[in-house]
Amino acid sequence: MTVKSLGNPFSSETDLRHAADCGCHTCSAPKQEAADSIDLSTSEGMLERAVESAIVRSVFGQSDIGRRSFMGMMGGSTMAAALASVFPLNEAKAAILDNLGPPEKTDLNIGFVPITCATPIIMAQPLGFYERYGLNAQVIKTAGWAVARDKSLNGEYDASHMLTPMPLAMTLGAGSVAEPYIMPAVENINGQAIVLSNEHLDKRDPKQWKGFTFGVPFEYSMHNFLLRYYVAEFGLDPDVDIQIRVVPPPEMVANLRAGNLDGYLSPDPFNQRAVYEGIGFLHLLTKEIWEGHPCCAFAAPLSFATELPNTYGALLKSIIDATQYASAPENRKEISEAIAPTNYLNQPVTVIEQVLTGTYADGLGEVQRVPDRIDFDPFPWHSMGVWILTQMKRWGYIEGDVDYRGVAEQVYLAADCKKVMEDLGYDAPDITYKSHTIMGKTFDPAKPEEYVSSFPIGKG
Repeated sequence: MTVKSLGNPFSSETDLRHAADCGCHTCSAPKQEAADSIDLSTSEGMLERAVESAIVRSVFGQSDIGRRSFMGMMGGSTMAAALASVFPLNEAKAAILDNLGPPEKTDLNIGFVPITCATPIIMAQPLGFYERYGLNAQVIKTAGWAVARDKSLNGEYDASHMLTPMPLAMTLGAGSVAEPYIMPAVENINGQAIVLSNEHLDKRDPKQWKGFTFGVPFEYSMHNFLLRYYVAEFGLDPDVDIQIRVVPPPEMVANLRAGNLDGYLSPDPFNQRAVYEGIGFLHLLTKEIWEGHPCCAFAAPLSFATELPNTYGALLKSIIDATQYASAPENRKEISEAIAPTNYLNQPVTVIEQVLTGTYADGLGEVQRVPDRIDFDPFPWHSMGVWILTQMKRWGYIEGDVDYRGVAEQVYLAADCKKVMEDLGYDAPDITYKSHTIMGKTFDPAKPEEYVSSFPIGKG
């Protein structure tokens, strides 16, 4: 690592791009002038500066000109103080830098809801990923996300499997007391489906769904927001034309069989289980609504990272390593067997394999081959967090002015994820914002309010 690449990210005179002909102050000044308050003559100081730079880059994305302009107007010290007020800068640096320190706490309880989205969190125990990083973590099966949230809030769980909207909602105090939560890793992308009862084989047009009752696993879930988005695109108001009930995933199939639900947008294996039971069919995979959408995540209270930084770092490495292992198609059959037992998913291996391998019966008489029916990618894009916040605003879950970028960047710790991914030898994006396409419509994360007001159906 050279000093040239370690310019002060809080200085307006520093060009972090440092091209070959860079004439910035940092590159032209003697080392001791560029070093600022950090001693860059030591490896620890060099790493500390690299972490600062990565965090600031995550705030400003690729726009180094924008960063320098902002620092020039606000002053580097003001920016550093403002960033520290919403982001645990020193604690994050400690968590990332202290690779040599042993975990402060090794016995951990990690909650999970028994669905395939939680595959990395679950398989990390039987396949030894927690042990690899010095942890004795026990994964604890939880009935649903309301329970997971409450057990996390009261300290029974050190960390937990959550839905990607949950840490945002919990931090804002939407649906619960406000508690700062962090989400340094996404678990799965795609992996959900809309299932309909076999009684509705002749109702494939959503315009025919008026009066239907649908199940979703939690209000603050991608399931709820994707179902609302989908039916609204067909002209149905999800708060008027259909009923949406919160049903824990393990109870989805029983409610469909009993006729309490006409359908559900649910995690697997309960979509495939409805087909396996012969009571429902896959109307649509959610990847057809938004290819690559986030779903579940690994989350923890902010205090976990700040009070136990070494444990937090070791646990994040375990989760990201397991997530990358799960993303490899050749590992999916092994993983299916590992997570099938009673204390984990308690499902037939055949059902889990159909989900994870993407070769499955659809309940309509066909065998489909969709390898990315579910995939695993840990990077928490800030733009995904902004999209989720727009849907919370659209449907009235949050009101008033929303600091979309500020909240997303406070909760989704993309810099931590990127650092750990690169430490483990995986590629990670250099940016944290990008546009997304949902049912053919482009979402620009730079214009969230304009996006919310663009829909004819909604409350925002």
